[in-house]
Amino acid sequence: MMVELPLLLPSAANAREHWAARARRVRGQREAVGWHLLSSGRPPRGPRWVVTIVRIAPRALDTDNLAGACKAVRDAVATWLGVDDGPAAPVEWRYGQERCRRGAEVVRIQVEGESDVT
Repeated sequence: MMVELPLLLPSAANAREHWAARARRVRGQREAVGWHLLSSGRPPRGPRWVVTIVRIAPRALDTDNLAGACKAVRDAVATWLGVDDGPAAPVEWRYGQERCRRGAEVVRIQVEGESDVT
């Protein structure tokens, strides 16, 4: 299954923001993704999944900043799947990015269950 939602994922590595502002931003990202996934239905059948998170934004990030920017999305997807997102989790996490014009930022989340993965 694939979902897209308008969501800005800034790089948090060099952001100079107050801890409370960061907490509000992360909570908002988690809630937006969580509600969007819940409204899209049940997750694909497991017990293993491949999740691809694509950040569509005007500027590209390097790979470590990309993973950090997608952390709240990853947490929300793991909660929706009912698993932990740690290293022993039954989920393979993949990240990508595409370019778009400013103001058209989107996050694309693709979740494939064990039967969908080739």
